[in-house]
Amino acid sequence: MVAITISGAAGRMGRTLIQTVRDTPGLELVGALERSGIEQLGQDAGELAGIGRLGVALTDDTRAALLPCAVLIDFTAPSATLAKLSLCRELGIAMVIGTTGFDEAGRAAIAAAAKDIPIMTTPNMSVGVNVLFRLVEMAAKALGDGADVEVIETHHKQKVDAPSGTAVKLGEILATALGRDFAAVAVHGRHGQVGARTAKEIGFHALRGGDIVGDHTVMFAGMGERIEITHRASSRTNFAEGAMRAALWLPDKAPGMYDLQDVLGLR
Repeated sequence: MVAITISGAAGRMGRTLIQTVRDTPGLELVGALERSGIEQLGQDAGELAGIGRLGVALTDDTRAALLPCAVLIDFTAPSATLAKLSLCRELGIAMVIGTTGFDEAGRAAIAAAAKDIPIMTTPNMSVGVNVLFRLVEMAAKALGDGADVEVIETHHKQKVDAPSGTAVKLGEILATALGRDFAAVAVHGRHGQVGARTAKEIGFHALRGGDIVGDHTVMFAGMGERIEITHRASSRTNFAEGAMRAALWLPDKAPGMYDLQDVLGLR
């Protein structure tokens, strides 16, 4: 049985993770971590998630929440995730990181911690999206420079980063497959007299509204034909299920950086 602590346990994703841990054979919830000052501290995590009492209370004591676990699952914010990184490293606790939006310094800190503990981090924890990553890579390699490439992503109005981490990852996959420098060819939105589209650019467009969980489309537009590869998420459960697969896979792995492609055997 793999002992799990959930960070951000009172949030929408945290509650979904708690539900999914309970429903996943081989996993046991032993810790539920939240920030100081929220009113849910002390409440039972299972009752808060609507699945009945689990005997695990929400706490803001990070060390107490981490000590009994083998894996921390964290879908919070970059600053909150990074605040737990050094303690997980000290205690030898593996991390499944679903948080996105890290800056260069944050990514470097995660990479440094991965020298001592196994860390699974991905811009999207959905199994379906990781299949999308593979399909997009295959399409880009087959089409080459014969198609213009655009990435369109849509999320709920509360999302604070744009483009999404998943869209950026898609762009990086496309650039690598096409032999291009991602930073040089990425174009974010268009407005005004921007001129004709250049042959090598990869366009990004971020839409926000309502409660949309997350849609991603990669369009390959050629002369006389167009291919669109789309993934639509209608529930956060698919992200939670990907995290559970990672949590089951990760504990016995050597220190290092992994992603869901490793977990799913797609490499």
